[in-house]
Amino acid sequence: MSTMELTLFETVAVWLVLATAILGLLYAIFLRRQVLQHPKGTPEMVEVWDAIRIGADAYLGRQLRSILPLIALLTLALFLSVYIVPPTPEALERFHGLSRSQVQLIVGLGRAGAFVMGAVFSLLVGQIGMRMAVQANVRVAEASKTSFNGALRIAYRAGTITGMLTDGLGLFGGTIIFIIFGVAAPDALLGFGFGGTLLALFMRVGGGIYTKAADVGADLVGKVEADLPEDDPRNAAVIADLVGDNVGDCAGMAADIFESYEVTIVSALILGLALRTITGHNEWLIYPLLVRGIGVLSSIVGTYLVKSEPGMSGDAMAAIFRGFLTSAAISTVLFFIVAFFYMREVPGGWWRPFLTTAAGVLLAIVIDRLTDYFTGTHTAPVKEIKKSTDTGPATTILSGMAAGMEATVWAIVVIAGAILASILIYSGVGQSPAEEFAFVLYGVALTGIGMLTLTGNNVAMDSFGPIADNANGIGEMAGLPPEARQIMADLDAVGNTTKAITKGIAIGSAVIAAVSLFGSYITDVGRIDPTALSAGIRVSVPLVFVGFLIGGAVPWMFSSLAIRAVSRAASQIVKEVRRQFKIPGVMEGKVKPDYARPVSITTIAAQKELINLAWLAIATPIALGLLLQVEALGGFLAGVILSGQLLAVFMADAGGAWDNAKKLIEDEPKDPANNIGKGSDRHKASVVGDTVGDPLKDTAGPALNPMIKVINLVSLIVAPIIVTYRGAGTTQDIVIAVVAIALLATVWLAIRASKREPEAIV
Repeated sequence: MSTMELTLFETVAVWLVLATAILGLLYAIFLRRQVLQHPKGTPEMVEVWDAIRIGADAYLGRQLRSILPLIALLTLALFLSVYIVPPTPEALERFHGLSRSQVQLIVGLGRAGAFVMGAVFSLLVGQIGMRMAVQANVRVAEASKTSFNGALRIAYRAGTITGMLTDGLGLFGGTIIFIIFGVAAPDALLGFGFGGTLLALFMRVGGGIYTKAADVGADLVGKVEADLPEDDPRNAAVIADLVGDNVGDCAGMAADIFESYEVTIVSALILGLALRTITGHNEWLIYPLLVRGIGVLSSIVGTYLVKSEPGMSGDAMAAIFRGFLTSAAISTVLFFIVAFFYMREVPGGWWRPFLTTAAGVLLAIVIDRLTDYFTGTHTAPVKEIKKSTDTGPATTILSGMAAGMEATVWAIVVIAGAILASILIYSGVGQSPAEEFAFVLYGVALTGIGMLTLTGNNVAMDSFGPIADNANGIGEMAGLPPEARQIMADLDAVGNTTKAITKGIAIGSAVIAAVSLFGSYITDVGRIDPTALSAGIRVSVPLVFVGFLIGGAVPWMFSSLAIRAVSRAASQIVKEVRRQFKIPGVMEGKVKPDYARPVSITTIAAQKELINLAWLAIATPIALGLLLQVEALGGFLAGVILSGQLLAVFMADAGGAWDNAKKLIEDEPKDPANNIGKGSDRHKASVVGDTVGDPLKDTAGPALNPMIKVINLVSLIVAPIIVTYRGAGTTQDIVIAVVAIALLATVWLAIRASKREPEAIV
């Protein structure tokens, strides 16, 4: 940082941000001790819990072995992505006195090392967070025997551990890289963001396929065919389903939010660096770090205040949202103070960065409320879906699709409004249209930073869902009393909504981060070759429009392959559960099913799809950029962002609404003769809707978040190479064409591999 000539306040502030990151990690350790001091319950409960724990550990171990070879390959690729292009002016400034080749070596090693660190941190967030969720679920089930508030606090605080790991490790990694590399930090941070994003994609795809294959298979055979309750111990797929909640929702979402957290820092610092070049002010680089530090502190306060009234009932959603608003209020006040005292000398005034950051907090709250409206059990869309079950599965599917389609429209309007706010706030700032453009993009990046200020709260809300769901399953299988089961059912219903809310926030943050990265892409290309995108990225240019069309198609292909993978794996689970139902004594409850076999089936099925889907996201932008150049690649990115956002929100909200409509029917008094409650035709129609929605809301939809950012980061990394070597001669053009064709062939092979028929169960 020495070459940046930081003031004493700025130097101290950066180290305080690092200390705040460590404080967040210490808070996670404190909460872990609180959670683990609670009892696990009866031997029957511990037996079910142990099966869940062993299955989850086995899945994550196998997943790690599957992805390590690709991580090693990409580490080398990221080193070369710096080493084969000229060093940036900022890298030369930071490491002045060294030769260009030495600077290339240092920054190349820095990017590769940051990539490994981002991947490891993302892995730690997912794995540690999931293991704490597993530790908490049985304790929540035990606490539900005596207190609604006790069960709520254990579930939420266990989820907060994951949230604080996300906050703490994300801020720690970003700050350490900034301290070491200074103005050259964006070069290394690209690796950090890509590492976290890639691991999130793996965990999202693999966990999503696993959890929904088990869930769909268990529901279709158990509920629809055999008329068994949720999580009935006679259903062989129950343990696989409960394991899936953890590897999909806990590990997958934690890694997903973590990479959004990383990527918004990357884009803010890249764009802040552009403004530093224009204005000479370091504040553009320091302010995002200060905002992130504030977010950690406010999340600590807000999450710890989540509690309900004593007794056997309460309003969990109100308590959780109260904590969320508390953190939001604290953050906004501190943003104002920091901006007022620290950003007063920057062009445009202190109030502009404050307003764009505050707009991000407001965006998170609005998306929270919007998602709650379309997926909550108390609102019109879910009640309409419930009513549509009167006339069968077809109308149930149609009403859920309609709700999801409407939800995605309002979500994109809200996100567009947030971007428009940044345009209005920074309108007229700068000496030229190009400078004003840079200020606007920085404002968008600050909106993303502000939106993920409450990451601790968001991840806590998400992990709360599978913890409550698992607790409910343990209660069913261990035969807990009705009062306890009702508490867990209430928490489970709230958990469905909180999961949907955090998916909405994750998708919104993905779009904001992608727009920021899109701006970074234009900025970086312009710095290498000012003529490359001097006229911007115009869709009226046929080649750019071709890129836009292909980009719009990629999320649909990705989602198709992910849903097809769930369908194939679920069909295997259906056959396996049917087979075990025929074993004498299983349906009578005298013989215990083989729970391990469905766990093994779903684990193997999920791992087979990981590399194919990840390679689709990695190779497509490289191939298109090499063949059609940076202008078309820019159009490609725009298409991915627009199409991906619309599709992701549609799938997430439709699936969440179907799930909660089913929950409403299951909460009714059981009376199949009058078509009410569990076992009725209405219930069976709702189960069909839920099983259709499961791979949408928990596999394909959430996986689009990291996919969008993987594509943007890959494009940002490869763009300097494309610009540097284009027009380098006929031989070079031939080499590039051959590489691009080889990559396209690889993508095609990955698609074909994902369409193969499932292997027969031996």
